[in-house]
Amino acid sequence: MSTSYDISLYTASVPVLRQILTSLSTILKKAEDHVAARKLDPNALLQARLFPDMFPLVRQVQLATDFAKGAAARLGGVEVPRYDDVEHDFAGLQARLEKTLAFIDGVPREAIDAGGARDITIGTGENQRQFKGLTYLLHFALPHFYFHATTAYDILRHNGLDIGKKDFVGTH
Repeated sequence: MSTSYDISLYTASVPVLRQILTSLSTILKKAEDHVAARKLDPNALLQARLFPDMFPLVRQVQLATDFAKGAAARLGGVEVPRYDDVEHDFAGLQARLEKTLAFIDGVPREAIDAGGARDITIGTGENQRQFKGLTYLLHFALPHFYFHATTAYDILRHNGLDIGKKDFVGTH
């Protein structure tokens, strides 16, 4: 028996992005506490990478927020806010997460729900890609968002932070 479900674009995006960004904030707070308790240089975690050709923790968080705000903005038909990538400590990353959460919460539900058929273009030149809103969300924005959020989690877990799947998934 086949069952069909209608789900709004808003429901498939903003609450999901919010859940993981909130979890990422909680995980970063645990990382900051870990560093303080062990009297470690915070850069030992902030600049940690899983492999030399991968971005460090700071950049993974920046990219996760970029994909979150980009998804909400593009689906909602509003300009994507531009953030300078200047974060260099836990406080800066927390501020960026808070700013991103506030932004995605501010994009009207109706605008996002109307974005399924919206033409979305990303990149420039030969790197330019075009999507319809639904395809953009499901096949580009969310996979990239999850990749960077998961990699941030993995960097911290790999470096001894006592976190698990519950910390990443959070609550909804």
